[in-house]
Amino acid sequence: MAEPSPEKNPNRPPWRTPLLIIEFSALAILIGSMNFLGRIGDGTDPLSKAWLLVPALASLTVFMSFIGLMYLRWQAAAEQQDKTRHKLTFVLLTLTMLGIWAFGIARTWLSIT
Repeated sequence: MAEPSPEKNPNRPPWRTPLLIIEFSALAILIGSMNFLGRIGDGTDPLSKAWLLVPALASLTVFMSFIGLMYLRWQAAAEQQDKTRHKLTFVLLTLTMLGIWAFGIARTWLSIT
């Protein structure tokens, strides 16, 4: 006889599972594309810049889903009276992190030209 399935946690956010699936799928694409680019970059032909969009978009997807999961944890831990302050702090943290990501991507792109 099959065991009954465990009841769903009512406190668990509905976006958690899709964000985890997106994060790990994008991470697999990122690792695979970096492996692929490492193999084709060894040849004498110059690497096309279009190939760099694959790991750049995959890393952005990993980063955004990580930020989404972090937001879910942050909001679950925040006190009710401090929610606005926590949201503002989180927005500033997110903008800082995305700015650093954009700076890294821009430096990589410019180093190839």
